[in-house]
Amino acid sequence: MRVVVDCRYVRVGRHDGISRFSAGVVSALAERHEVTMLVSDPRQLDKLPDQPHVLVSAPTSVLEPLVARQVNRLRPDVVWSPMQTMGSAGRRYPLVLTLHDLIYYTNRTPPPEFALPIKLLWRLYHLAWWPQRVLLNRADAVVTVSRTTRDEMRRHRLTRRPVTVVYNAADPVDPVDAVEPRTAPARRDLVYMGSFMPYKNVTALVRALPLLDGYRLHLMSRVSEAERASLTALAPVGSLVFHDGASDDEYRETLLGATAVVTASRAEGFGIPLVAGMALGTPAVVSDIPIFREIGGDAALYVDPSSPASIAAAVRRLEGEWEARSAASVEQAARFSWADSADVLLRLLADVAAAGSHRHRRSGR
Repeated sequence: MRVVVDCRYVRVGRHDGISRFSAGVVSALAERHEVTMLVSDPRQLDKLPDQPHVLVSAPTSVLEPLVARQVNRLRPDVVWSPMQTMGSAGRRYPLVLTLHDLIYYTNRTPPPEFALPIKLLWRLYHLAWWPQRVLLNRADAVVTVSRTTRDEMRRHRLTRRPVTVVYNAADPVDPVDAVEPRTAPARRDLVYMGSFMPYKNVTALVRALPLLDGYRLHLMSRVSEAERASLTALAPVGSLVFHDGASDDEYRETLLGATAVVTASRAEGFGIPLVAGMALGTPAVVSDIPIFREIGGDAALYVDPSSPASIAAAVRRLEGEWEARSAASVEQAARFSWADSADVLLRLLADVAAAGSHRHRRSGR
């Protein structure tokens, strides 16, 4: 079975969510089966396994609708893309596409890094469900990263194709960090990793700080000067620590000294920062929304994301339950691994390839 995987969404530089998912799944998949990787920039190979690769046009290229003509030359038995937007016109192979979440149908503010024309198209795209249906129904099967998103897709009847959950995950924990159960940290530090998009609701976390004397909130991601000033004005002096884009090592060290990983997000497709923190034994205090219930299980503490008082109360409750929550967090996080996700994906790809081969023989092609 010749498996071709679309690795063009792996970022040069630091991962974003799609990039980390792509690299994590493909690396584990390559340990189980040889793959041919599609890349659009040779520098992407720095984050990918040592497997055969082919340079093709970028997913943002005007050639994207016809990228299948480049892929056809590889004569794949099946192709998997970690996005739903891969071009498929004229394809001669079975195709599996991925939809991560439906966040932007209810939270329509475009990512700030988009150019104005892209922002306008982006808003138009998310005004109706039918464009998504068109994209997904081009595939032979569809992948998503959580049961929560799968159920939303079914509720909105987004595809006629079978939908398989291939869980997202966090990078494996260094064995050094996993040797001994942790005890409650001496410092009162909370950690938020994520963007500052409106639906992330970071202001609710900041508004909880006046109710949490002695606590500091570490904001790990890059932040604009305007956002920094706005958040600083809401918080007690010295209670915000801006890392402005932490390295992986800095992020890990901050988590290892923290009381909790926190988020008041109103919507998510998964929650990698939760898993990353819990895997290190750092408990999670998170919004009471379906995806976080799925990810955090009984280990996390859940809050009303509209209530700073609810957030503060959960953090205070954690003070008396820290060691038990820490141990439960490690156990819960172990449910999500790139290895398990690759196993699920490989079975799906084999089934889709076999069905495609059967159709090919039946048609006499």
